[in-house]
Amino acid sequence: MAERQLSVRSAKASEIAHRLALRERRTVAAVVERALEDYDRKTTGREPAELFYKRISEQYGVDNDLEEVIQEGRIPHEGIDL
Repeated sequence: MAERQLSVRSAKASEIAHRLALRERRTVAAVVERALEDYDRKTTGREPAELFYKRISEQYGVDNDLEEVIQEGRIPHEGIDL
């Protein structure tokens, strides 16, 4: 089976990929692969905030104000004793 190829039609993306490849002394394919792997790692498994808050509210039946909860448990540091 033939290796799949990726064609980028964005001039900006192509320019950035070539510039990074020259700077890092890598192939354009290696730069693009690394960038896509990083992007995949960063975005996989993340739940949008809106869905998270909705899910928490449905699970616990309470619509907590997270900022209020954080402030209640917060103990300010008194600083160093001079």
